[in-house]
Amino acid sequence: MKSITSPKKFIIGQNLLASLNDYMKNFGDHAYIICDEFILERAKQEAGQSIEAGGNKSVFVKFNYEITKDEINQHREASRQNGANIIVGIGGGKTLDTAKATAYYEKLPVVIFPTIASTDAPCTALAVIYKKDGSFDEYLFLPSNPDVVLADTGILSAAPSRFFAAGIGDALATYFEARACYQAFGDNLALMKPSLTGLGLSRMCYDSLLENAVKAKKAVDQGITTRAVEATIEATIYLSGVGAESGGLAAAHAIHNGMTAVESLHKAQHGEKVTFGLLAQLVLENAPKEELETVIQLVKDVGLPLTLKDLGVKEFKEEEWRKVAADACAEGDTMGNMPFSVTPDDVYNAIVAANAIAESYHD
Repeated sequence: MKSITSPKKFIIGQNLLASLNDYMKNFGDHAYIICDEFILERAKQEAGQSIEAGGNKSVFVKFNYEITKDEINQHREASRQNGANIIVGIGGGKTLDTAKATAYYEKLPVVIFPTIASTDAPCTALAVIYKKDGSFDEYLFLPSNPDVVLADTGILSAAPSRFFAAGIGDALATYFEARACYQAFGDNLALMKPSLTGLGLSRMCYDSLLENAVKAKKAVDQGITTRAVEATIEATIYLSGVGAESGGLAAAHAIHNGMTAVESLHKAQHGEKVTFGLLAQLVLENAPKEELETVIQLVKDVGLPLTLKDLGVKEFKEEEWRKVAADACAEGDTMGNMPFSVTPDDVYNAIVAANAIAESYHD
């Protein structure tokens, strides 16, 4: 079976926080709102007034920095005690995943409001759960995507531009991974087969980034929003999210997952590591030189890290990167979606070659 999965509604524009009630009122009239600390007071004022003016109720709660099973259970209990019939998440990826998980367990609709455009997670039917020490616990696969995703370009473009660039890096891999998965007849993120629509949206994501990402990054560096910024946010959050979920992941994200064990990379953003994973995937595929150069040029032009040194690796230790390669080929990871057999040796060699190629394009 092939699948296409998507949020019920994706809205992109400005001043969406101040009109939150317009987008939640058809799903619920008593909102339990999980909010990042930095935007909590603004959300209470703008979104709170919107909900109150619409004759509905809301309670705002601060997210406590980590998405654990305990954190989710606390929000479940509090939402029940408050009589909420809709969950809203406002903030970064962990806040949004907490809202998705709380809504899932309480069988309630959920509205997602990202404050940074660093990944495509807002649109997906997935939450990543961590342990109290910050290490990975499990993936929570959800039966449906969020009911509404609101992308406020004013808020997203005001976030530090490094996050915006990281989102471009995450989205840049979408088409190449979906293409590989489609050729391999692998499994997408809904654990079904990749659809032509998923592949098509992934390609649209890539084409939009080629056209808009550099112009958008320059605008975001100035803290402003333009039509190029809006188009890029649509690509990084919606087209990438739906494209990845319906089209599937492959080597780039598998190599990223292996890279999470490298201590010197712990400060690197998800999308920054995925970007290097993409370079390694293109080497694995022996992609045409022109395609590789186009990707490298975009990476450079939006200011993403290009080499392992750029990502924070001061010393390349073969043993460490052999482990990255082995972890990337772990059973059940997305390396199995490549259209040919890949061994840990293949991945290690691709990492070394990709880094050498990247070094040769460095200024």
